[in-house]
Amino acid sequence: MSRELDILALYGLFVLVLIVIQVLFAISQVGLARLAQPRDDMPRLTGVAGRMERCVTNSVVALALFAPAVLILAERGALTGGTLLAAQVFLLARLAYAVLYPAGIPWARTGVWSLGFLATAWLYLAAF
Repeated sequence: MSRELDILALYGLFVLVLIVIQVLFAISQVGLARLAQPRDDMPRLTGVAGRMERCVTNSVVALALFAPAVLILAERGALTGGTLLAAQVFLLARLAYAVLYPAGIPWARTGVWSLGFLATAWLYLAAF
């Protein structure tokens, strides 16, 4: 398996860990019984719990964009040193984002989000 695919697997596992952390914050805010009920009238999560919820949503979207790019490159045999660097930048940016967003640090969060986005775009461009 290529290192880019390893990074994809690591990021997928990381998103699973983020989901568990987010659920724990949600439980601490609204309780397990409330989370087990239908979400139609669920109160909005606030503070760190709300930021964790949004961080998870953003991380899942990033995974949904990153995975096809890596899989296309792997299937085409188009993995290079440049694609590995882009995957590494993506992973490091997303790890930093998952710390900065819940901490409420806006400009740094935006910067690392942009790095991850540009790294993903580079992977798609490398497919052509």
